[in-house]
Amino acid sequence: MLATGGYNNQIRQPEPEPGSAETTTPRVLTILSSVLEKLVARNDQLVECLSQQLDELSLYSSGRVGKSLNAFDGVRAPSISIPKYLERLYKYTSCSPSCFVVGYVYIDRLLHRHPDSLVISLNVHRLLVTSVMVASKMLDDVHYNNAFYARVGGVSNAELNRLELELLFLLDFGVTVSSRVFESYCLHLEKEMLLNGIGQKIERALIPSAVDDLTEISIEDAQSSSPPQIVD
Repeated sequence: MLATGGYNNQIRQPEPEPGSAETTTPRVLTILSSVLEKLVARNDQLVECLSQQLDELSLYSSGRVGKSLNAFDGVRAPSISIPKYLERLYKYTSCSPSCFVVGYVYIDRLLHRHPDSLVISLNVHRLLVTSVMVASKMLDDVHYNNAFYARVGGVSNAELNRLELELLFLLDFGVTVSSRVFESYCLHLEKEMLLNGIGQKIERALIPSAVDDLTEISIEDAQSSSPPQIVD
């Protein structure tokens, strides 16, 4: 398994109190964050090594590596970490924990269908918000629309609409996940944690999350030169 418009409308709303969601954060977010952070760190290092070896001819930027995922790239990695980003998606969208597993399945399918591609710090956030949103539409009886997910994810509504189409075409619209496949990915993620000495089980049930006040973030698009920030 698993081997672009910035948001300018600064609607000022209060930040959630620190630690307010700690007791309700599903274990799957902790597990998935750990797996993705290791994957991204490894792939970032690989891209850097390839770039250094080829001097100014970077394989990634020239499209030879990661060409299929170019639409998800930003100029620089967002300042928000993967764990915090996943927590944010869960807290504000009320999607079930299962959506994160299915979103992970989609990303893994992308990499199997397009083995030249890499999940790196420049694209992981956009991949996550897009895949989780599509998973929510497939799994949850009630879900937020693209505009709300865009606000939570720190991209424009137009960009998220485009990324959703990009994801669907890259997957050849293969977004159905059987219970057998779902369970196999849950077991895979749990085994990853066992290798780290942490025995945690993933929630299989669909658990809703309360919606709180939403503060916007920006993960900047390819035309933006300013770093992403959380708006107070």
